[in-house]
Amino acid sequence: MDPDEIILETESAMEKAFDYLTHEFASVRTGKASPALVENIDVEAYGSAMKLKQLALISTPEPRLIVIQPFDASTTKDVERAIKESKLGINPISDGKLIRLPIPPLTEERRRDLVKSTKQMSEESRIRVRSARREGIEGIRKLGKDGGLAEDTVESCEKEIQKMTDSFVKKIDETTALKEADIMKV
Repeated sequence: MDPDEIILETESAMEKAFDYLTHEFASVRTGKASPALVENIDVEAYGSAMKLKQLALISTPEPRLIVIQPFDASTTKDVERAIKESKLGINPISDGKLIRLPIPPLTEERRRDLVKSTKQMSEESRIRVRSARREGIEGIRKLGKDGGLAEDTVESCEKEIQKMTDSFVKKIDETTALKEADIMKV
């Protein structure tokens, strides 16, 4: 394996850690309605677990309302049950064909809990980035020990990996700050 491959693998691992964080943040409830809150809820339908977005049309006609329209009316009860069992804490209102989810305003205490959980998610992401950095640097150093790389090349590769790490940690911090501001906004 050459140093460029190690650097690319390291960058890819860091990118995955950041993408995971943005995906997790999409499911964190803020004060307004968003299809991302419910689209990945697992629904038991047709004898298997499926994502809600595969079973229904999800829209937000108003800032505090999510409307779910199952493609097949026979799955409405399954969708309703899955929403009740999810950790959203929102009671669905169904008329047999449409399911409405009124999004209540968040309390101050709930907002603080959500900020704590976003901080925890971002810390997990930072740990993944640092882990990718460690693996990348170990790979480069191993190449250097095996005589495949000159010492100055090992150093420059390590510096490049550290720059990438700093860049991804900064992106994680910025994204976290934006999400926290969004959560705390009344």
